[in-house]
Amino acid sequence: MSHYATRAYKSVGVNTAVEAANPHALILMLYDGMIRHLRLAKAHMLNGDLGTKAASLSKALAILDQGLRASLDDDKGGEIAGNLRALYDYMERQLVLANARNDAAKIDEVIALIEPLRSAWHAITKQPTAAAIAPGAAR
Repeated sequence: MSHYATRAYKSVGVNTAVEAANPHALILMLYDGMIRHLRLAKAHMLNGDLGTKAASLSKALAILDQGLRASLDDDKGGEIAGNLRALYDYMERQLVLANARNDAAKIDEVIALIEPLRSAWHAITKQPTAAAIAPGAAR
């Protein structure tokens, strides 16, 4: 399969997954994508491939800004949304510094901050909702 065909196939798969996902699954996909791009950025940094490192960090920052931060609802999320916004702002600053200084430790720090959020969000999506529990079902 050609490189173009492979990319097109992957794009269709991602687009289909996004279209089929519920809001909780979309946030999980954003966390997963951000972690993946951060790990790629660190690997490129350590290999001296600074252009690709910058591209991977840019993708992680876009996910952070246009995905995770944009999904926050201050009215419904209250203090939690505010705290997440502040944490996302901090992560953004650390990633900008990581890019400018080629500092892999800053990428590690952001990964260490985002992974527990991803794990918690994953745990939330696995929780059965009250509507999903049939009346009279064993509990």
